Amino acid sequence: MSFQFARTRPSRRPSLTPMIDVVFLLLVFFMLAARFGQDGALPLSLAGSGSTYSGPPRLVDVLPEGQRLNGQAGEVAEIVARLNDLTDRPDDTVVLRAVDGASLQRLVTLMSALEQAGFTRLVLVE
Repeated sequence: MSFQFARTRPSRRPSLTPMIDVVFLLLVFFMLAARFGQDGALPLSLAGSGSTYSGPPRLVDVLPEGQRLNGQAGEVAEIVARLNDLTDRPDDTVVLRAVDGASLQRLVTLMSALEQAGFTRLVLVE
């Protein structure tokens, strides 16, 4: 009695078409889901850019847990209201200073609120 092995089948190469289809679907998905361009831009002046500063101090400190205008803490709406009292024109300089540990989102939120209130000259200092 002799023992016979089954005939060896020739190996088939796997089809790459389904994998290529998946790659192209992922490519199309990420291209459609990606956001190209800028969502918004906040104009800033650099400190020391040569513009003159006049009037009362308008220094807004951005803290990790809030913000202060000239050393007095307040919410964003309060800061904007007090800045309206301290400025004569919307293009008066407002100095923003982020304290260590303050989040960038808090700074951007404050800058957006100031821009919506009409302040056009925001200066960011270190």
